[in-house]
Amino acid sequence: MNDTLPPADLQTISFEDALRELESIVTALEAGNVSLDDAIGAFERGTALKAHCQARLEEARMKVEQLRLPADGSSPDSAVPFSAED
Repeated sequence: MNDTLPPADLQTISFEDALRELESIVTALEAGNVSLDDAIGAFERGTALKAHCQARLEEARMKVEQLRLPADGSSPDSAVPFSAED
């Protein structure tokens, strides 16, 4: 398994869907009604989902920071696109 790239489905899953899946994994693990092998797999998937959600939140934070609001509080005339390479 390649640890530098997320699983293919994590490249396309929405933040909301990833968060819902992560919450269901946590609930199942907390209930304790999964086998050890399933718990390990769920933990690994949960770790990947958490990293995905954190990355999406960081991307959104950077986009918000790049908005330039006019001094008078009106809507911005433009926004600078976010670039992960910066």
